[in-house]
Amino acid sequence: MSEPARVLDVDDALQLLRDGKIDVEGRLVEASNATLYCTISCDGVTAACVYKPIAGERPLWDFPDGTLAAREVAAFVVSVATGWDVVPPTVMRDGPYGVGMCQLWIDADPTVDLGMLARSGVEPLRRMAVFDAVVNNADRKGGHLLPMPDGHVYGVDHGVCFSIEDKLRTLLWSWQGKRLTEEAIAVLRRLRFDLDGSLGATLTDLLDPDEVWATRARVDRLLATGRHPMPHGDWPPVPWPPF
Repeated sequence: MSEPARVLDVDDALQLLRDGKIDVEGRLVEASNATLYCTISCDGVTAACVYKPIAGERPLWDFPDGTLAAREVAAFVVSVATGWDVVPPTVMRDGPYGVGMCQLWIDADPTVDLGMLARSGVEPLRRMAVFDAVVNNADRKGGHLLPMPDGHVYGVDHGVCFSIEDKLRTLLWSWQGKRLTEEAIAVLRRLRFDLDGSLGATLTDLLDPDEVWATRARVDRLLATGRHPMPHGDWPPVPWPPF
């Protein structure tokens, strides 16, 4: 029997994702890139996971080929640094179809209306909006929100993040132009410090150095304005389709 995602702590989940045996159960056909639903097992522990091999990535005009999996892992690394637990545990590893991203599967609460959630203004989404501004998420659809029964909300599908160009495209514009919370400012200050240290070094192993520099610049801008960003006029502000 698979372990529920919230039963495994982060360290145990990461060890399972890194060392476990992946068995492909099927493909999530609605995904634009090869996205495989799998079970992963190690030392008597079994959980569900998502495996996205680099070989199955569809080329994009605005992101370098073969980089989407690393961007997913980089988003998890930033999520950990914020302390907000936005992204489920995610690693880069070899698998049945080559190296790719492997992420703990999250069983979201099926009773939650995602449209209503996206418009609700709950605090987990406000944190996610700040997170998305940091990583420059170009595709925060409603279907990328995974609400949990306890009120926490995970975000997934971060393959088109960290561009050096302003590409923020999201459903989470409820706070545009509003002042950041004191909590968010404290997190951003800590994040900025870490970007000049271990976090920056880790991201440099996953992203282009210019993309890491651009991440620092986005954090600096958020701290300088003290406000949530406004939609950028040169880029569609809402993804299509939105769900």
